[in-house]
Amino acid sequence: MEICRGDHLQKYPIVEIFHSVQGEGFHTGIPHVFIRFGNCNLRCEWCDTDFMTFEEMDINSIIEEVLSYDCNRVIFTGGEPAMQDLSTIGKRLKEHGINLSIETNGTIPIDPIVDWICVSPKDQLYPNVSIKQRTGDELKVVYCGQDLALYDDLKKGFNHLYIQPCYVEGESIEENGKSFQIVERLVKDSPGWRLSLQTHKWMGVL
Repeated sequence: MEICRGDHLQKYPIVEIFHSVQGEGFHTGIPHVFIRFGNCNLRCEWCDTDFMTFEEMDINSIIEEVLSYDCNRVIFTGGEPAMQDLSTIGKRLKEHGINLSIETNGTIPIDPIVDWICVSPKDQLYPNVSIKQRTGDELKVVYCGQDLALYDDLKKGFNHLYIQPCYVEGESIEENGKSFQIVERLVKDSPGWRLSLQTHKWMGVL
């Protein structure tokens, strides 16, 4: 049972909380609990989340649901999770020995409570949006035909570099496959970059 404390009434906009395997990037194949927050400061055309449909959940209920899974890894995702008070919920989760990761567009600095930072910049769609989080563990670029030179400066702040084909919901396997072929060639011609695939979508998990 959660002990009543000063932050117990704090609420967060939650789209969903679920237990699954990470399907992309460095931690592909590792089970995590995903906390998907509502709201975002961008509107990406390929986004597969209805981030404006959410319920307000108090922090105790969120912690209780996360702990209902036998998993010590949480990913903050969205929407844009950096819009939320991650320090408070992060401290509560860490009291239970949980490792914290985030998937962010990088336009808001990330609270240091987070253990693993994955930045997926959207400047291929929003060239005038400034990337504020310029360091982290993983830089994951959704490829839409942009010049990778766009990231020559940004990539210096990250340990792992990924290019991910833009998977378009509703398109056929053949059409999405064309994008994958382009990215496969691009990775071969771009030293330092690795391929990331959204394996969970191909598995039909999410």
